[in-house]
Amino acid sequence: MEFKHYSVLLSETIEQLHIKPDGVYVDGTLGGAGHASEVCKRLTTGRFYGFDQDDAAIAAAEERLAVFGEKVTILRDNYCNAKTVLHGLGVESVDGIVLDLGVSSYQLDTEERGFSYRYDAPLDMRMDRRQSLTARDIVNNYSEMELFHMIRDYGEDSFAKNIAKHIVRARADKPIETTFELNEIIKAAIPAKMRQNGHPSKQTFQAIRIACNRELEVLKDSLESFIGLLNPGGRLCIITFHSLEDRLVKSAFRQAENPCTCPPEFPVCVCGKKPLGRSATRKPVLPSAQELSENSRSKSAKLRVFEKY
Repeated sequence: MEFKHYSVLLSETIEQLHIKPDGVYVDGTLGGAGHASEVCKRLTTGRFYGFDQDDAAIAAAEERLAVFGEKVTILRDNYCNAKTVLHGLGVESVDGIVLDLGVSSYQLDTEERGFSYRYDAPLDMRMDRRQSLTARDIVNNYSEMELFHMIRDYGEDSFAKNIAKHIVRARADKPIETTFELNEIIKAAIPAKMRQNGHPSKQTFQAIRIACNRELEVLKDSLESFIGLLNPGGRLCIITFHSLEDRLVKSAFRQAENPCTCPPEFPVCVCGKKPLGRSATRKPVLPSAQELSENSRSKSAKLRVFEKY
């Protein structure tokens, strides 16, 4: 299957990056190289570094970005390792970073990857197929309490407790192997009158995917280092797709903008912690009406931008 991914908020992200022709730019979630291609088009003597865990994304990006020659370096790694990898390559700072945190259309639509509740496939959901932990392992090995917390916290599903109970009950008879098997279990755990708003498995599948790929831990652990990587005037552009991601990004940007730890009653700051930069967009940038009509998957996307002082 050809790697296809609609690059959400593409023109808005490129505009916010303030690309310099001789600058150094990083894409931590390379995907189909949609954002990357537009960045590279604007570089003359600049350099571009792209990261992705997915072997299919790497292959697609290498093909799409080959035209830009030596100005492009593609690395198969998790973006949480970007700072260490870049320093190893002699890159101490950069002028812009992009993170598009959504699961790609390719991953969702490639049935055997097991990301989607719409196709009957083995429970997998690994973004990096080199890792051993799969969705199947989580569904069959997490305790009922762990499943409950995962579905409640990562899926924000009000029926998390009942879904966890039904999963544990079903797997006592035999292991849960496929997406459709899990669909039926989730469906049985949710009252019929409450299944009207979208697919009943949507939130649980999101929760399992986040847990399988440690998405929130990776994001939280990377934000400070990415801000630290930026040159003065450099920008970090992050596209999120659900409130859990967006809250982490918003909080990290606010902390970097106002790191002072002095008690509010102090008349002046004595902790000495200075702002690292500012949120360049007071409110998140949202998809246009045209984009929403072209790609329904973009409806939950939000772009936040941080500019380094």
